[in-house]
Parts: sequence; structure tokens; C-alpha cells
Amino acid sequence: MVDSADIFKAKVLIVDDQEPNVLLLERMLSGAGYVSLASTRDPRAVCELHRKNRYDLILLDLQMPVMDGFEVMEGLKEIERDGYLPVLVVTAQPDHKLRALRAGAKDFVSKPFDLAEVLTRVHNMLEVRLYAKALEETVQELEANREVIRGKNVELKKLFDEVVAERKVSERLALGVPPNSIAERLQARPDVTEDRFADVTVLIADVVGLTTLSPALSPDRLALMLEEIFTLFDGLSNERGLKKIKTLGNSYMAAAGVPLPSTDHAERAAHVSLDMIEVLDRFNERTASTLQVRIGINTGKVVAGVIGRRLFLYDVWGDAVNAASRMESHGVAGRVQVSESTRRLLGEPFLVEERGTLEVEGAGELKTWFLAGRNSAN
Repeated sequence: MVDSADIFKAKVLIVDDQEPNVLLLERMLSGAGYVSLASTRDPRAVCELHRKNRYDLILLDLQMPVMDGFEVMEGLKEIERDGYLPVLVVTAQPDHKLRALRAGAKDFVSKPFDLAEVLTRVHNMLEVRLYAKALEETVQELEANREVIRGKNVELKKLFDEVVAERKVSERLALGVPPNSIAERLQARPDVTEDRFADVTVLIADVVGLTTLSPALSPDRLALMLEEIFTLFDGLSNERGLKKIKTLGNSYMAAAGVPLPSTDHAERAAHVSLDMIEVLDRFNERTASTLQVRIGINTGKVVAGVIGRRLFLYDVWGDAVNAASRMESHGVAGRVQVSESTRRLLGEPFLVEERGTLEVEGAGELKTWFLAGRNSAN
């Protein structure tokens, strides 16, 4: 049997281009007792780090700029000649899970993170990995004595069956942790300290027109279309340096200036909003659709931090978020509506049109503008 102390001493590498995700995983694993943790936000460095350190487990995000997780796994195959990739992929895309398993990953963890799922799957994979190493060492020691090997076959078969049985139990635990289970006995995580940001631009986009497609398309097909659109939006946010906050129904929310402050947060959000309209136009051409996106942008103060006890989520809240929501809900399909606070920061690179003053319940009169495009001279 593998000693539990050996599992917590196993070498683990965390790979994610988003710093909050890295910090959150490190906090979860170190809080559970893992002592040999390393991380990198550069996917290009993974293969060299693994060649040097031979990690027992690599927690690998699939969606990263420059080099995604599937490309990283192809590089790891050149190192692991026996075909075993000690990779536990991290993804928020359901269709990526099966593709990752086919590419050589041994398991997956879903976003947003579930504390019990992460700890269970990590422990399970490390246990299997250390079992395999122990078995390999045993086989090498016994190769010189065939009679002893024959005697060990029964023991090894029993050991393998125990591992499979424990894996099935772990899978059930990860899919639905019942009350009074191991999750309630885990060490409670420290309280999260919220960060206050004085200057952040919040973008909220709502995909308009999906309901008109409902009679013709199945719910599954509609969900796949929305997932594809949001994946495109994710790519735009990553390219421009925005932090995706969450999706809710047809709505997509991102923010510029968190978790790392920036001086050009309003410009970044403005570029992404115009990019969203362009990318949705191309999506419509490709799929013969007539979808539009209604976007609202506002700049102001927010509070941000990781919230939740089982499902962890990096969220922002405050008056700036509420105003951005009103900019979107009182906007026009196919256009970007910005508040006065955002408009003042945009400057010459952008073309704006004054819309006028809107009477918004709970907020009084708000002066608003339409973001008409980019200034070609800039």
C-alpha cells in the first residue's frame, strides 16, 4: 500500500495563465496538506520543468494564450515515452473533457472549482500514480526470479482491483458529496479578504435573438451555439487583458482593471465590445444566424474577491456593476452603450455618439453615449 504521507509529499505542478486560479488551487492543496507544490503561468515552460523535475501530477488548464493545454500534452508525450501522461486537465468547457481524455489526460477538474472534487481527484490520481511506480519498481526487482514473479501476480491483481474499486468510490464522491462526508472534515479555508478597486471598467453583454430560434432548434443545439459564442468572447477577453467574471443565461460579464489594476482599462473594454460585435457578425455569416449582442459599459469603484464555500468564484460587485447592468438593459441590440464615466476615459481612439439622458429606476438620470467605432486615424 502507498503511505498517505507519500501522497502529500508528491510533486505537483499547477499550470494556468490566470493568477487567481493558480493562487486558489495552491491555497486548496496546501490547506489539505500537500507540501511540494510548484506553478507556472507560462505553458511554454511546462515541458522543460517536467523534464527536470518529473512531476507526479500536472494540473493543466486547457484554455491559455500562445499555447493551449492540448499542445502542452503533445510536448509531454515526447518526454513520457511509456505513454502515461500524469495530467489532470482543468476546463470550463464540457466538450473539452472527452477530447482531453482522448489526448492522453488521465482525468479532469471542472471550473468553477469544487473543493471536494479537486481534492478527491488530485488524491486519487496521485495514489494511482504512486501505486504504478511502486509496482514498476517491484517488477524490476523481481525480473531475475520468475518463480517469485508468478507468486506476486495474484497479489498485484488484487492490488489493481482495489485501486479500481477505490477510483469508482472517488468518482461517486466527486460527482455528489453527501452530508457528513469527507468534505465536511476537511480543514476550513481561511476567510477571503476582498480587494477594493477605485477604477475598474465593467462590461456586460447580452446575446439577443436566441429565443426566436427556439421553435426551430433543440435546447441542446441552442446551448451549444451559446457556448461557442461565449468561447469566442473568452478569447477576445484574454487577448485584451480583461478578466471574465461569469455568465448568466444569455449574459456575459467581464471587467478590466482586476485583479491587476491598469491605466487603460476603459480602452481595453471598449475594444473588446467592438470586437464582440464583429465576431458575432462573422458567426452569423458562418451559421446563417441573425443574432445580435447588446452591450453596456461603466467605469467606477468595485469590490472583488473569491466567494463561495464549495463552488469558488472570483466575482466583482458594487455600484459600478449595477450601472453597467443598466447600461446594458437600457441599451440597443447591436450597439454599445457607455456611461459618462467611461466616455471621459476613451479619448480620440474611439468614436462616440451622445444618446442623451436616461431615467433609470434607482439611479436617477444617467447621461449615456453610444460607442460608434474606432477612429481610423488612430
